[in-house]
Amino acid sequence: MNEVLFHIHHIGVTPWKLIGYVGVFLFTARWFVQLYATKKLRRVVMPLSFWWLSISGSALLLLYFTFGKNDSVGVMSNLFPAFVSVYNLVTHIRAHKPEVIEPRGPEEA
Repeated sequence: MNEVLFHIHHIGVTPWKLIGYVGVFLFTARWFVQLYATKKLRRVVMPLSFWWLSISGSALLLLYFTFGKNDSVGVMSNLFPAFVSVYNLVTHIRAHKPEVIEPRGPEEA
């Protein structure tokens, strides 16, 4: 996967670099999503898509730094944010579970 697919301004783009570029794009796009949501609601919010973009971007960057570049600094700099993003996603989903009303529960009395 180290063969050059094409060149951009004298930079050879390999499949691994393409994965890395997409990871950087997703990881950066999360801030634009957060900015839009905050501006729309006029308060600071972290929408669900922010965490999905964080996890996707981190996963792709981890793949790039592990297999494409073999760079331990890049791996370490993306490993911790991935865990934090997964934790926050799970917390967000748990906090926003739809309420289920049990049949013949106290709500129907």
